[in-house]
Amino acid sequence: MIELAETIREWLFYGEASLLMMFIGVILLSYLLEDLAIVSAAALAVEQLMPASLALVAIFIGISSGDFGLYLLGKAAQRIRFLRYRLFRYQRARRVKRQLRQNAFMSLFIIRFIPGLRTLGFSLSGFLDVPKWQFFIAVITATALWTAVIFGSFFQLGSSQWIAQSQYSWLLIPVGLCLMWLMNKLITKTLLRGTYDATR
Repeated sequence: MIELAETIREWLFYGEASLLMMFIGVILLSYLLEDLAIVSAAALAVEQLMPASLALVAIFIGISSGDFGLYLLGKAAQRIRFLRYRLFRYQRARRVKRQLRQNAFMSLFIIRFIPGLRTLGFSLSGFLDVPKWQFFIAVITATALWTAVIFGSFFQLGSSQWIAQSQYSWLLIPVGLCLMWLMNKLITKTLLRGTYDATR
């Protein structure tokens, strides 16, 4: 999966793709590695290979549709034993299930920011029949906040004159990924300790 994501990222930056193909490429990249897709989309906008508004819409569509796909996967697990087994093999499935039953909206909103719990939490939402409207509002609100903050931050940083003129501007993507990883760790380890334990 990482190799495929890297191949798509390289094609986005070094290929001769049309805007439509780049739009689709960003969406596909978001299905594989969301954080890499957000930072890559911001870098494409900084390098003026893609308009910032189009890059942001592609990220939003990719992440939102991926989340809804996980919800539908959970729905399918109600009928397919193999999917049900895969869903409940997660170590923290019972805890997340309990949190979703107590307060689905807030739980889904928080899960969006915790790596390792998105697949489990969003799939369990479908399995537990969390109302679609509640799922959509929670996930879309959290996705809009997350993508706007991360994309906006990296776009502003990358657009600054000293980065644009630096020979080290290529470091924007790896540094961005490291910062996002640290932010996720900080949220998981401090603010949400004991409520959700990230697991893959």
